[in-house]
Amino acid sequence: MLEINLKQLESFVATVEHSGFTAAAAALYLTQSTVSAHVSALEQTLGVPLLVRGARKPVTLTPEGQNVYVQAREILNRCERLQALGPAEQPPLRLGASTAPGQGLLPELLTGFLQRCPDSRYVLLRGDSARIHSLMLESRVHLGFVGAAMDPRRFVYHPIANDRLVLIAPNREPYPTLRRQGVSGLTLLTEQPLIRREPASGTRQSLEDYLRRSGIPADRLHPVAEIDTPEDVKAAVQRGLGVAVISALAVQEELAAGKLLSFDLDRSGVFRRIYLAWPADCPLTAAERRFADYVLSHAEGE
Repeated sequence: MLEINLKQLESFVATVEHSGFTAAAAALYLTQSTVSAHVSALEQTLGVPLLVRGARKPVTLTPEGQNVYVQAREILNRCERLQALGPAEQPPLRLGASTAPGQGLLPELLTGFLQRCPDSRYVLLRGDSARIHSLMLESRVHLGFVGAAMDPRRFVYHPIANDRLVLIAPNREPYPTLRRQGVSGLTLLTEQPLIRREPASGTRQSLEDYLRRSGIPADRLHPVAEIDTPEDVKAAVQRGLGVAVISALAVQEELAAGKLLSFDLDRSGVFRRIYLAWPADCPLTAAERRFADYVLSHAEGE
């Protein structure tokens, strides 16, 4: 059984051609630790050192490494030629998105990338942030748009947008009056019946982080329901079941239509990051890299 795999060869060749692990990781859309682990595994399998590593110096090839590099480069070239014999139609980009980026960011990104790359096709699966992470680990999606960086050791995360969390309430009294009076969302959060998202939701986790930072214990809240989809949360709020904290990206249409009111949790606003993510040990295809480059080029500034 072969103990060498293409991920190891690709990481080794990229490290040589980019003169270091950091640049190789960026080129392969992997973490530096993943690239280093692949190269180390290749050295262990072959039983010889391939690179001379030095602090603050570009890596250089050992004599054995020079021989392995030539062969590894040829193997990768053959694989590229073999892949070119496949069907001309590009396989679809398999994407996953939690609710906020799925509603507020992806439509424009997918449309813009399709205009740039007309042959692109998409498969999009939805769910909360935890489900999108699971789908990536199962290889059912290869790129994920999520509202929480849940596992930095197993995933690569790139922030692409800042998402504001707001408290929403039905557009009927007493809420319009409370809004005119400048009552904060945090006050309503601790006084009104609360509809919460499920624990795996990135919005729920961001809210709980905010409450901990603010020193607000859980027993000051008055939860009346736990609902697993933002659409059902918004519908329940409209019917008067309670208030809820939700992504501003996910409630734009209802606010514009006057179906709901929003309150900032505090004067400075409460924000979370939206990330583009992928598994750290799975190199992206050329098409996935192009799409990731496009998304990152359109990311909001810090």
